[in-house]
Amino acid sequence: MADIPILPQLIQLMDDDIVSLTALTLVANPECRVWNYSACISQLTMSLYLMTQCQLNLHHSVTSLTQTLHYIKVAQRRLPRGRTLDHLTLELIERKLH
Repeated sequence: MADIPILPQLIQLMDDDIVSLTALTLVANPECRVWNYSACISQLTMSLYLMTQCQLNLHHSVTSLTQTLHYIKVAQRRLPRGRTLDHLTLELIERKLH
Protein backbone atom coordinates (compact mmCIF):
# COMPACT_ATOMS: atom_id res chain seq x y z
CA MET A 1 0.00 0.00 0.00
CA ALA A 2 1.28 3.44 -0.89
CA ASP A 3 1.62 6.13 1.78
CA ILE A 4 0.79 9.80 1.45
CA PRO A 5 3.02 12.03 3.60
CA ILE A 6 1.25 14.80 5.49
CA LEU A 7 3.74 17.57 4.82
CA PRO A 8 3.75 20.62 7.13
CA GLN A 9 4.02 22.90 4.08
CA LEU A 10 0.71 21.60 2.72
CA ILE A 11 -1.26 21.46 5.97
CA GLN A 12 -3.08 24.73 5.20
CA LEU A 13 -4.57 23.13 2.08
CA MET A 14 -6.02 20.15 3.93
CA ASP A 15 -9.44 19.49 5.34
CA ASP A 16 -9.90 20.56 8.99
CA ASP A 17 -10.63 16.96 10.03
CA ILE A 18 -7.36 15.65 8.57
CA VAL A 19 -5.38 18.51 10.16
CA SER A 20 -6.93 17.76 13.57
CA LEU A 21 -6.29 14.03 13.26
CA THR A 22 -2.68 14.69 12.22
CA ALA A 23 -2.13 16.83 15.32
CA LEU A 24 -3.76 14.18 17.50
CA THR A 25 -1.56 11.50 15.93
CA LEU A 26 1.61 13.47 16.66
CA VAL A 27 0.56 13.77 20.30
CA ALA A 28 -0.60 10.16 20.67
CA ASN A 29 2.21 8.48 18.71
CA PRO A 30 5.61 10.21 19.14
CA GLU A 31 7.19 7.78 16.63
CA CYS A 32 5.47 9.75 13.85
CA ARG A 33 7.69 12.74 14.66
CA VAL A 34 10.89 10.85 13.78
CA TRP A 35 10.50 11.17 10.00
CA ASN A 36 11.22 14.25 7.89
CA TYR A 37 7.48 14.68 7.48
CA SER A 38 4.95 14.80 10.29
CA ALA A 39 2.96 11.68 9.56
CA CYS A 40 1.63 9.65 6.68
CA ILE A 41 -1.69 8.15 5.74
CA SER A 42 -2.29 5.20 3.47
CA GLN A 43 -3.69 5.76 0.03
CA LEU A 44 -6.54 3.39 0.91
CA THR A 45 -7.56 5.43 3.95
CA MET A 46 -7.36 8.74 2.11
CA SER A 47 -9.43 7.31 -0.75
CA LEU A 48 -12.09 6.08 1.67
CA TYR A 49 -12.12 9.46 3.42
CA LEU A 50 -12.56 11.37 0.15
CA MET A 51 -15.17 8.90 -1.13
CA THR A 52 -17.16 9.26 2.10
CA GLN A 53 -17.02 13.05 1.97
CA CYS A 54 -18.29 13.01 -1.62
CA GLN A 55 -21.08 10.56 -0.80
CA LEU A 56 -22.25 12.62 2.15
CA ASN A 57 -22.12 15.91 0.24
CA LEU A 58 -23.97 14.42 -2.74
CA HIS A 59 -26.57 12.68 -0.50
CA HIS A 60 -25.94 9.15 -1.78
CA SER A 61 -28.33 6.32 -1.02
CA VAL A 62 -28.23 4.29 2.19
CA THR A 63 -27.16 1.27 0.14
CA SER A 64 -24.11 3.12 -1.13
CA LEU A 65 -23.20 4.32 2.36
CA THR A 66 -23.60 0.80 3.74
CA GLN A 67 -21.15 -0.52 1.15
CA THR A 68 -18.66 2.17 2.16
CA LEU A 69 -19.03 1.12 5.81
CA HIS A 70 -18.12 -2.41 4.73
CA TYR A 71 -15.00 -1.09 2.97
CA ILE A 72 -14.03 0.78 6.13
CA LYS A 73 -14.34 -2.36 8.25
CA VAL A 74 -12.13 -4.29 5.81
CA ALA A 75 -9.52 -1.50 5.84
CA GLN A 76 -9.52 -1.43 9.66
CA ARG A 77 -8.69 -5.14 9.74
CA ARG A 78 -5.95 -4.87 7.09
CA LEU A 79 -3.99 -1.97 8.58
CA PRO A 80 -1.41 -2.65 11.31
CA ARG A 81 -2.13 -1.29 14.79
CA GLY A 82 0.74 1.19 14.64
CA ARG A 83 -0.95 3.18 11.85
CA THR A 84 -2.48 5.71 14.24
CA LEU A 85 -3.51 8.32 11.67
CA ASP A 86 -5.12 5.67 9.47
CA HIS A 87 -7.13 4.18 12.32
CA LEU A 88 -8.26 7.58 13.61
CA THR A 89 -9.33 8.62 10.11
CA LEU A 90 -11.24 5.38 9.54
CA GLU A 91 -13.02 5.80 12.88
CA LEU A 92 -13.93 9.37 11.99
CA ILE A 93 -15.46 8.46 8.64
CA GLU A 94 -17.27 5.50 10.17
CA ARG A 95 -18.89 7.83 12.71
CA LYS A 96 -19.77 10.36 10.00
CA LEU A 97 -21.57 7.64 8.07
CA HIS A 98 -23.60 6.59 11.13
